[in-house]
Amino acid sequence: MLRLTRKIEGPAQVTGTLTLPLEQRTRSRLRVRLDDGREAGLFLGRGTLLRDGDLLADDTGLAVQVRAAAEPVSTARASDPDSLLLARACYHLGNRHVPLQISEQWVRYQPDHVLDALCRRLGLDVSREQAPFDPEPGAYGSHADGHGHAHGHGHDHGHEH
Repeated sequence: MLRLTRKIEGPAQVTGTLTLPLEQRTRSRLRVRLDDGREAGLFLGRGTLLRDGDLLADDTGLAVQVRAAAEPVSTARASDPDSLLLARACYHLGNRHVPLQISEQWVRYQPDHVLDALCRRLGLDVSREQAPFDPEPGAYGSHADGHGHAHGHGHDHGHEH
């Protein structure tokens, strides 16, 4: 079994791929099966978020490339690509601290009927689909929930609900 212990940067000879949904890409200890069927274990630092395209290595330097698996998502699109609707949706969704994947044409999040209704009220078209989900890592670090800051959650974020 391969023991994938660290993320690496730069060029590497990739010897396999590992396709995982977001929930598994946020786990630091996990038994996995590479796309070619080989067994491997993730032994990464706590709080590591694996992004699509990341490279993992074992102690011998063997490299495996991470792929975001297709999974259920909601994708919200504006009919007018030059409008501010997407920016407004990202503001309101981000205010709810949900992981977001943002492009110039759409914003994607894990399916939630309340969030779907919010985006529709803002004027976006929302569809449920199967697609790779690779959210923004957040301003404070590499955590999927955007809360990589080092203090507890007893503080006030200062926004209204």
